[in-house]
Amino acid sequence: MRNHNLTSLFAAGWFACLLFAGSVTAQDGSLFLQPSQSAKGLTLENSSFLYRTLPPEARPRELQLHDIITVLVDFRSKFLSEGDAESRKTASLTGILADWIKLDGGSLKPATQSDGDPTVSGSLNSQFRAEADVELSDSLTFRIAVQIVDIRPNGNLVIEGHLTIRNNEEQWRISLTGEVRREAIQADRTVSSDAITNLDIDKEELGQVHDGYARGWMGRIYDRYRPF
Repeated sequence: MRNHNLTSLFAAGWFACLLFAGSVTAQDGSLFLQPSQSAKGLTLENSSFLYRTLPPEARPRELQLHDIITVLVDFRSKFLSEGDAESRKTASLTGILADWIKLDGGSLKPATQSDGDPTVSGSLNSQFRAEADVELSDSLTFRIAVQIVDIRPNGNLVIEGHLTIRNNEEQWRISLTGEVRREAIQADRTVSSDAITNLDIDKEELGQVHDGYARGWMGRIYDRYRPF
């Protein structure tokens, strides 16, 4: 009985294939036999079985005026300078006034020196030596949101941002301006400070901690002019 049922199902399958043979075609998975694709070239849109077009609300929007992006500031610098100077001077001077003149009856005549010819002599010996070593190392790392304030004719973006943090008596003010290419901005609207030209970062600290190590006005004047 079981064999009879299998034979009937097999016969029914062949009958269905013969009935729809004129309208049924197999799926062709080749990407090189489609004339429409070969004419315009293979792209992700016409060659991927998983490609789906994003809805308008999910597509990245072109950057416009007053849009906000994030700048990742990671500035590091190191400066080393060494100097050595040495100067020596030795000089001697000897001056003798051998002849002198006097006015006698409206005429100039030689004047004799009764005490001998005046003589001036001196010597100078100076030595100067200076050594100086300077080593500076700076590091500045933070994130700041900036706004597009202008768009250049070539497409570059002019950005500007300000950040103020207050914690009791302490206050930090950070300002950043510069110009960046559109291509340097990532998909998540972040850009590294290394890609910004004319970068200007102004960082100011106010409060008790700053007052503890800040120089007074007299010290600033002294360090500027150094009278001694």
